[in-house]
Parts: sequence; structure tokens; C-alpha cells
Amino acid sequence: MTNTNVINNTDPLLDKFINYLMKNGKKSLAKAIMDDTFEEIKAKGQKNPKAVFSKAMENVMPRIEVRPKRVGWSIYQVPQETKAKRQLFLAAKWLLDAARNRKWANFHKLLATELMDAANETGTAVKKKLDVYKMAEANKAFARFANR
Repeated sequence: MTNTNVINNTDPLLDKFINYLMKNGKKSLAKAIMDDTFEEIKAKGQKNPKAVFSKAMENVMPRIEVRPKRVGWSIYQVPQETKAKRQLFLAAKWLLDAARNRKWANFHKLLATELMDAANETGTAVKKKLDVYKMAEANKAFARFANR
């Protein structure tokens, strides 16, 4: 791990992502992983890794999701708008899960690859978002139960 400290300003989106990345309270390790991830993105030919990160998060954040709603004796999957905090959580979770499920290199390389894929609207995390949208589209008939 290099210690170039690419992360030097206070970007709330990046800070929150680092908190989701952190395991066992080791924030310095999470920051080092993000530094290495940004260096890897630079090494792959991108000039601004923070812009790639922002674009990836924007492309993965779901605007709508399905939530279970009990009506009578039945449980329906009801499409609802997603709140901003939940959008951030789901995007970070899907990106990190997609990077962790790849099994061929150091984690910062995997995360860099997944962020670049998400910025280009490809990859596992974006596929997960599209699956959620398909589910919401399939269950839009139950949208009338959203406010009950």
C-alpha cells in the first residue's frame, strides 16, 4: 500500500463510503485502501479518480426499490421511492459486495475495477440496480398499497 493520501479534502460522499468500507473499526486501513484504489484508477488511465468515484456512485444509486407490505393475509412487493441516505447505503453496499465477490487480486484493484465499471454503466453493481428496477416495474400494479 502506498501512502500518497489522495483523500485530503472533506467529501461527505467519500467519507461515508470509507465508513461502509471499514471493518472492525480500522478507519486508517479503509482510508489506505481508498488511496490505493484511487492510485489504481489513475494507473488505468483516468485523470480524476474522484470524478470516477462520483460517477460510479451516481450510476449505482437506485431511485426506486421494492419493499414488502402486508395487506390482509398477503405480502406484496410494493415499489417505493428510495430516500437519499438509503440510496447511498445501497450503492455502497452493492459496489463493495461486487468487489468482494471478485476473487483474483488485491482488494484495492478489485474496487478500482468495479468503480470504473460502474462509472461506465457496466459491472455487477449496476446490474443489481437494474434488477431492482425490473422488480419494481413488474410489481408496479401494487403501487397503490404504498401509502396504506
